[in-house]
Amino acid sequence: MESIATKTKERQRLPIWLRRALPTTNTFAQTRGLLDELNLHTVCESAKCPNHWECWSKGTASFMIAGDRCTRACGFCAISTQKPKALDPQEPERVAEAATRMKLKHVVITAVARDDLPDGGAIHFRDTIEAIRLRSSEMIIEVLTPDFLLKENAVDSVLSAKPHIFNHNMETVRRLTPEVRSRATYDRSLAVLNMVKQRADYQVFTKSGLMLGLGETEAELEQTMHDLREANCDILTLGQYLQPTVKHLSVKEYVHPDTFDRYGKMAESLGFIHVASGPMVRSSYHADAFNAKDESAAKPSLP
Repeated sequence: MESIATKTKERQRLPIWLRRALPTTNTFAQTRGLLDELNLHTVCESAKCPNHWECWSKGTASFMIAGDRCTRACGFCAISTQKPKALDPQEPERVAEAATRMKLKHVVITAVARDDLPDGGAIHFRDTIEAIRLRSSEMIIEVLTPDFLLKENAVDSVLSAKPHIFNHNMETVRRLTPEVRSRATYDRSLAVLNMVKQRADYQVFTKSGLMLGLGETEAELEQTMHDLREANCDILTLGQYLQPTVKHLSVKEYVHPDTFDRYGKMAESLGFIHVASGPMVRSSYHADAFNAKDESAAKPSLP
């Protein structure tokens, strides 16, 4: 475990716009207690998200299903790479219990990559969505899925439960994908997003996210935005990559907030219906800022 002194030095090296004060509310402990009670994992904690203190203190969390062991070893991700355990058939009900007790209006469900399973864990996603919906028909449900190795039956399984938002992250630009992502490809991720739009029999919003500061150029970033729009992606998040441990990819650049603002405007000009762009933005951070039930949020045509 990292010492307090080590963490203090890391905070001192960060630009001032990335330094966060730890919240002091009791809600953090209550959220931690509920997750422990129900034996649930969150991507907030497993991936060492810098926002988890804030989110837990506000009583929100992004649930990570299908265990906390991933079959992939991405260069940016702190989640453990090990042989996964068997799926827990009671987990969907426990996630639904937690979401209900936390009185969430918008719930995010993600998972480790389960390449060991024929469906990549897609049915587990479906079961979790259905368990939540049985308890609350009003809760906005967002999924953040792996690429399922582009299996149509896996995507169909998730879509059969009709999540409002289907998120699959590109993570980075084409050139850097082989270094940053394990077993994933740039074109497969684009194809997943496009497949969701093609195979859904209802209005589903697609979403993707990119990490900045890994060495990408502005031209590469703009091309990736164009590619995402061509794949019918509706929502985009842009955030600063932060190195979770010394064993992971190093940060090449701390992107200034003004640059994030400019990139956000660039994305909006390309037709994304909702863009979140800033150093501390993550896929599920303030995910409820976009209201998937607002029918006035009609997707513009491609530029």
